[in-house]
Amino acid sequence: MQTRIGLVASVVSDTSDKMDATALLPTSVLRNLSDKLYEKRKNAALEVEGVVKQLTASGEHEKISGVIQVLTNDFAMSPQANHRKGGLIGLAAATVGLANDASQHLDRIVPPVLNSSTDEDSRVRFYACEALYNIAKVSRGDFIVFFNDIFDALCKLSADSDPNVQSAAHLLDRLVKDIVTESDQFSIEEFIPLLRERMNVLNPFVRQFLVGWITVLDSVPEIDMLSFLPDFPDDEKSLFESLVIESKMT
Repeated sequence: MQTRIGLVASVVSDTSDKMDATALLPTSVLRNLSDKLYEKRKNAALEVEGVVKQLTASGEHEKISGVIQVLTNDFAMSPQANHRKGGLIGLAAATVGLANDASQHLDRIVPPVLNSSTDEDSRVRFYACEALYNIAKVSRGDFIVFFNDIFDALCKLSADSDPNVQSAAHLLDRLVKDIVTESDQFSIEEFIPLLRERMNVLNPFVRQFLVGWITVLDSVPEIDMLSFLPDFPDDEKSLFESLVIESKMT
């Protein structure tokens, strides 16, 4: 297993491909994406998926970028919670519409969704987990480039104060683990520093999260987690060893 685990690009705010929102999405869709009722937002997202699917089929990627920009700037980054919820479900729907072409737009889709994982509104955080799950399910291996940031978000979400957010994060976590273990783009050498940064966190949910990752990675035939013990400073070796031993007991 080799190569990189990377950092997401920042949200693009340039106006070079900015278009009038109503020229990209019907007014009814824009209105329903911000509705307080989930069913209306869901139906609007299905229409977003259909629009993006048509644009993908005709190769109109500039317009797709415009749709993503509208969903990001006017919805996912809105001060209104219902707008943010609609933006998240809309960005996930756009990814589904892109299907095999999703990799071309992930650097614009994933950052605003990740940003929402720390939203003050627990329902927005829940929808962020749901959106990331659907995006990861479509993009699979292409999702690995965002691993550092996904891992950081999952670590925080694993200790979220809302049990519904925790449950959604666990589902996302399992999917990301599946993607990582089947990918040849994941680097265990680059994962170890991420683990070290969080080993001293006392929260039991975070510890369980870390043990879960050690368990999964140690189950990969070519990875022996204890072989990395010499890489740790003396004051961290016992802590790392205890995490690995705990993972073998789960």
